[in-house]
Amino acid sequence: MKILLVYAHPEPRSLNGALRDFAIAHLQAAGHEVQLSDLYAMGWKATLDAADAPHLAPGERFDAVVDSQRAYAQGTQPADIATEQAKLLRADVLILQFPLWWFSLPAILKGWVERVYACGFAYGVGEHSDNHWGDRYGEGTLAGKRAMLVVTCGGWESHYSDRGINGGLDDILFPIQHGILFYPGFSVLPPLPVYRTSRIDAAGFERLCQAYGARLDGLATDAPLPFRRQNGGDYEIPALTLRPELAPGRTGLGVHLREE
Repeated sequence: MKILLVYAHPEPRSLNGALRDFAIAHLQAAGHEVQLSDLYAMGWKATLDAADAPHLAPGERFDAVVDSQRAYAQGTQPADIATEQAKLLRADVLILQFPLWWFSLPAILKGWVERVYACGFAYGVGEHSDNHWGDRYGEGTLAGKRAMLVVTCGGWESHYSDRGINGGLDDILFPIQHGILFYPGFSVLPPLPVYRTSRIDAAGFERLCQAYGARLDGLATDAPLPFRRQNGGDYEIPALTLRPELAPGRTGLGVHLREE
């Protein structure tokens, strides 16, 4: 398989750096082709702005949606954006590895998404009608590919449980897994969370690598999260609300997962 690892941590000697190196070595030893986008090492530009729209005339108003679509369609995007898009199209599997900072992605990784996910590439694709609200949420440019999050957390696992003070990790990661990954078509594998990162010793790291290796070995075969497809009949269109006979009486993010 061809695997793209997008890595966001500023310190290569960190636990994240060691996990990055382990993943690359493990995947390559298994015969897979690995591409690495190490965002801090690359000096990735995180801000989506008028510099990403070289077609604009001086003083012309910048519109993030319209101008990213125009630059993508005309082939005038900055080279760093086009390169990352090509990596995504080539990959069978995307791994996003990052520390959970303030309940979300590090800013540099969020900026990678905002710039690489241009209109016409990752969104704004497909038919838009009263019966089909675009190719998204299970469809789209990146359909047929798989994705997985590797997330390091400083807190205890119990802090991220359903009744934990931080809220359930599945809920915290929902905007990333359902929004950033499932939206443009990825099949999303369950995440690999790492808790209490400052307390992991050599023995703990060995156990962690065993668990991570097993997840890497299952990238092609593990069952993805059963998110409901937008155009699969579960949602009323154009309202895009779940049909009342599905998950009756329930609300919350969990209703967007099929009941197995």
